[in-house]
Amino acid sequence: MSLDKPYKDVPGTTVFDADMSRQGYHLNQFCMSLMKAENRARFKANERAYLDEWPMSEEQKQAVLARDLNRCIALGGNIYFLAKIGATDGKSFQQMAGSMTGMTEEQYREMMVSGGRSVEGNRYTEEKK
Repeated sequence: MSLDKPYKDVPGTTVFDADMSRQGYHLNQFCMSLMKAENRARFKANERAYLDEWPMSEEQKQAVLARDLNRCIALGGNIYFLAKIGATDGKSFQQMAGSMTGMTEEQYREMMVSGGRSVEGNRYTEEKK
């Protein structure tokens, strides 16, 4: 039985907790495999074949193939593991984060340099009442 999770009420936020860790275990292990050059080469040569070696859900595999990092997170991916996919594609963490927010790399950088995203609209839904 899962514990009470009040953080589930924060719009646009996925907390990587124990349940998410279990759900994303194989997805995150796949990402960690990309730390080895030979695995990166195999993945880039035939992404689908390499993904099929991992007991991930089809939905997780499709999210990786689409480079839909927000979906990967929703399916148990941890951003620090998912960064290995970006690195394999030659992308910086900043480029990845920008793509996840719908911003360009430059827009994302400017937002972060200016203090990050506003808390408005990013609080518990209950606090808005």
